Amino acid sequence: MKILITGANGQLGREIRKISTNYKNFKFIFTDINNLDITCKKSVSFFFDNNIIDFIINCAAYTNVDGAESNFELASKINISGVKILADMSEKYKCPIIHLSTDYVYDGKINARPYVETDITKPISAYGKTKLGGEKIIKNIEKHIIIRTSWLYSSYGKNFFKTIMKLAAKKNMINVIFDQIGTPTYARDLANVIMKITTKYSDSFKTEKSDFKFGTYNYSNEGVCSWYDFAYEIVRKANLKCQINPIETKDYKLPAERPHFSVMNKSKIKKIFNIEIKHWRKSMEKCFDETEIIT
Repeated sequence: MKILITGANGQLGREIRKISTNYKNFKFIFTDINNLDITCKKSVSFFFDNNIIDFIINCAAYTNVDGAESNFELASKINISGVKILADMSEKYKCPIIHLSTDYVYDGKINARPYVETDITKPISAYGKTKLGGEKIIKNIEKHIIIRTSWLYSSYGKNFFKTIMKLAAKKNMINVIFDQIGTPTYARDLANVIMKITTKYSDSFKTEKSDFKFGTYNYSNEGVCSWYDFAYEIVRKANLKCQINPIETKDYKLPAERPHFSVMNKSKIKKIFNIEIKHWRKSMEKCFDETEIIT
């Protein structure tokens, strides 16, 4: 099976590339904007006309949450228009697609329990609105998987994990928000889940009747924390002397509003794909093994 990975130079794409050598039965085609601009219909059409693609994993996205507030047009171009082009190719060439989305499609105002996939989506940021727009397009395709994830980090790219390590190595004190609650997701774990789902889809054709279940799934690591808790654990594990101070959202003004609570229920993905999910602290420790602390 030939698998197209878009956004392959991002942190998730690079994690998939890292583990791809474990999947000898698949041929991976890793692309990024330099060789496949998903917002250019002509280029994407030419690519699909000249390559056999059996499965799409779309990691390409505009992910700058604050930047989307002032660059809504660009965010929409990538997260909605680009997704529409890939969706058209998915339908034309009858290749299923896994599309990555976000907990920011929720407004964070739910009470007492984590979000399930059927809860009402009501994004409160420009970024969340564009990601929900992409979801709506993907849902029109018969063979699709949408994975909503949260607080993604890895040893690659720009993310909260690496930012805190850099700042803590240089400063004596950092203020971090404590009243936004969610769950960190190690991109390596997410990459493994994506490949498990892809493998299950491939294996389903070896049986007389496929039981593969398309649809929307929540995925993050297990556990619950605030950004402050996450930063505190990063600094503690790195054995840095920087003091982490908890502050409220109102005291740290950012262009984009964030959900105050975006913890997601993962029961569906665990049951359907027989997935065991690690606690976020355990996965963070794994990430440390591959991340150089910058001093």
